[in-house]
Amino acid sequence: MSEENYPPLRLKDLAVHDRPQERLEKLGPAALSDTELLAMLLRSGSKGHNVLVVAQRLMTEAGSLAQLVQWNHADFRRQLGIGRVKAWQLVTVMEIARRVLSHEVALAPIFNRADLVLAHFRPQILGLGVEKFWVLCLNRKNRLIKQVEVTSGTATSSLAHPREVFREAIRQGATAVLCVHNHPSGDPAPSAADIQVTRQLREAAHAIDISLLDHVIVGQSAADPLGRGYYSFREAGVI
Repeated sequence: MSEENYPPLRLKDLAVHDRPQERLEKLGPAALSDTELLAMLLRSGSKGHNVLVVAQRLMTEAGSLAQLVQWNHADFRRQLGIGRVKAWQLVTVMEIARRVLSHEVALAPIFNRADLVLAHFRPQILGLGVEKFWVLCLNRKNRLIKQVEVTSGTATSSLAHPREVFREAIRQGATAVLCVHNHPSGDPAPSAADIQVTRQLREAAHAIDISLLDHVIVGQSAADPLGRGYYSFREAGVI
């Protein structure tokens, strides 16, 4: 039988232990080699060309996935087993990769000081006429994973229950939380209810082994007798 009469060799035609898809499903994408990842994109070879062999040829010619990103349609078409349609498919994938690489991923903000918390929330509390209570879910480096509004109204022990505060932190896999609420008056001095909430949060954090980094009350510098515009329970020694 001539090479022209061979049907394309697809991933499903390979022995089970040779199929990248089986390894992908069992072990995840990180377990696949560069060649296997390419084979997953190609899905099938062409006229007798084993799809894994085609993928390996691409890697050999390019030298690496990073170099492959620079290839154009003509470069792919020169390879055995790559037809017009597959070449355009690969060009499309490489263009997506180029666009992703061209945009630096902005790092999530770090919250390790109360003044940084105030700077983050200042636009959000401007003109806000009610008290809101937020929890910032943080990773091990104190970078923000997710910001969650817990309550809106008055930050009392009933409205800011530890259960609500830590629920999202657990869901997000946070290692630390930073609690924040605003005072519409602009004066960030804590009330008796604020102190009570903070103590409850401190005890709950110890119980579930999630660090309570701080509880910050944000307001306005002009209304703060100290001129800072925030109150930090950690700086005050309560946490």
